[in-house]
Amino acid sequence: MDTKVTGTNPHIVVGIDGSDSSKNALQWAARLAPALGATIHAVIAWEYPIVFGLEGGIPGAWKPDETAKDILRNTLDSVFGKERPVGLKGSISQGHATFVLLDASEKAEMLIVGSRGLGGFSGLLLGSVSSACAEHAKCPVLVVHGTD
Repeated sequence: MDTKVTGTNPHIVVGIDGSDSSKNALQWAARLAPALGATIHAVIAWEYPIVFGLEGGIPGAWKPDETAKDILRNTLDSVFGKERPVGLKGSISQGHATFVLLDASEKAEMLIVGSRGLGGFSGLLLGSVSSACAEHAKCPVLVVHGTD
């Protein structure tokens, strides 16, 4: 799926990884989109992990793109059910989440990310992806803390 939203319609990009934090980010996007006259573009990124010493390479049955597709669908179902916002778009891109989100948000009204995703160290207040997006995005960034 393509991460670029074409045309001049305003949109909010939301980083999705299946975490409660990313679900909360989607809820915030649903609250803010009507005020901005914007649609929501939910984006999930995947990449092959860098694995040292794994003989035989990546297991053949594992398909990270399919896993990302399932996470995106399940996250949208969990947050919106069958009552999805008008114009909601979801996309899946290969690449590091930071670069995928920065690229997808290039012409966005806003980028919304959760403060902590599924990876990294749980004690940190701000994850590496949300921190990099806040620092380098070309649009306003909302970093959502908590799960309410």
